[in-house]
Amino acid sequence: MQEETGKNTDAKKCCGKEACSKPGECKKLDGKAAAAQIKEELRVRIENLKKKGVKTGLGTLLVGNDPGSVRYVAGKHQDCEQVGIESIREELPENASFEDIAAAVKRLNENPSCTGFIVQLPLPKGIDENAIISLIDPDKDADGMHPYNLGRLVLSVSKTPDTPVPCTPHGIIELLDRNGISFENKSVCVVGRGITVGRTVGLLLTNRENNATVTLCHTRTPNLKERLLQADIIIAAAGSEYCIKPEFVKDGAVLVDVGVSRVWDEEREKYVIHGDIDPACRETASAYTPNPGGVGPMTRAMLLENVVRIAERSA
Repeated sequence: MQEETGKNTDAKKCCGKEACSKPGECKKLDGKAAAAQIKEELRVRIENLKKKGVKTGLGTLLVGNDPGSVRYVAGKHQDCEQVGIESIREELPENASFEDIAAAVKRLNENPSCTGFIVQLPLPKGIDENAIISLIDPDKDADGMHPYNLGRLVLSVSKTPDTPVPCTPHGIIELLDRNGISFENKSVCVVGRGITVGRTVGLLLTNRENNATVTLCHTRTPNLKERLLQADIIIAAAGSEYCIKPEFVKDGAVLVDVGVSRVWDEEREKYVIHGDIDPACRETASAYTPNPGGVGPMTRAMLLENVVRIAERSA
């Protein structure tokens, strides 16, 4: 089993005070701890909204009974209970038609108790996910994935827009910021071209609030190793088990592991989660996010933050 803290033998390899608790030590960026702190802050904001007569409610639309989706949605409602957000559930069977799903979206759009909501993906085969997402009221888009809100993100060059933004990219930035790691003038290499992280995180990182220089790569990028070796920060979101090896990482880099692969563990006789970044990379890195326990809890926290921000805008 990998240790949660890697050690650098040369203190100069570490990027210094902004990432490490002590010279030469690779710092674990604990998403669970940061998410707990955010929830405490959200409780205060929610109480302030209640004093103004504004209630907050998170809706979820779950179609089918995929085990991963069921667990994820249950976790979101558990988060709501912890901070004082009302839970609103819409659940449909696996064989629900496009019209059935569209009707559920309409109900959530029109429900005054629902501040914001998400449609849990993936949807059953044959259902056009983009068409369903487009039916969400942009002002209730808790995931920040509606085309209107993505467009606002593209247009917001100076700062993060006040409309909902994608939760995982927002969570990455928040986690590093809370650990004193700045993106200012940093070279960031993103591996993965999906809309949830790869294509959207660069939009947030290159605005004038963050001022990073971002290179977007993927598993078919030529000379991927050379591009990664130039990066101060690596954000891996390819979903390819341990595709980033120690020889791809320069000394002192910050490692953000977003990709998830379910791998069968022969010894434990169960599936376990592996990330995109080989744990051996921590030996020369300055900071890293564990996987699981790093970006995942932050994504859930940013979903709640989006709901509270929507409520505050309405107030």
